[in-house]
Amino acid sequence: MSYDPPRPAGRLLLTPEDKEAPARTLRLRGLGLGDRPEPELDAFAYGLAELTGAPYAMVNFLGEHGQFFAGLRTPAVAPVVRGDGTGALLGRALPRDHGFCPHVVARRKALVLEDVSDYPRFAGNPVVDEFGIRSYLGAPLIDSTGMVLGTVSVTDVRARAWGQPGLAAIKERAADLVVRLERRDDGLPR
Repeated sequence: MSYDPPRPAGRLLLTPEDKEAPARTLRLRGLGLGDRPEPELDAFAYGLAELTGAPYAMVNFLGEHGQFFAGLRTPAVAPVVRGDGTGALLGRALPRDHGFCPHVVARRKALVLEDVSDYPRFAGNPVVDEFGIRSYLGAPLIDSTGMVLGTVSVTDVRARAWGQPGLAAIKERAADLVVRLERRDDGLPR
């Protein structure tokens, strides 16, 4: 495994094109995923948060028009308070141009952002201002057909040195989860 951090870009965030979205949406429907919370995936997200110590953890499925966190772990209280005294917690859905998971899906490989402010392309993302996200670690969920179903990821409101151990852990968890998700297609118990 190589540690492949993104290179700083001198431009604003551009959400990558997702030509596989229609096919992915059909595949997710076939697996019964992507449109409702899943207690099993919430438990999986909770385990990711515990493993990494991150306040947010997600199992994210990207459709044609947005993202849905079928598995989600958030802190009880918003970890970042804005200048107006309010804080926001991440909900189950985000537009496609929010967050970093669309980049993982387009790249078809893990993404490590130890401090998003180091990368102009990512620092301008709406989740930075809305939720105070400062670091990200995510891996694609690639099934046996080669389809990227979505991502598993963790985020933090502080810069994090995820490093090689974090990268290895998130990739291993993603691979394990894909096996479990595909059992749905085989009619096997979850």
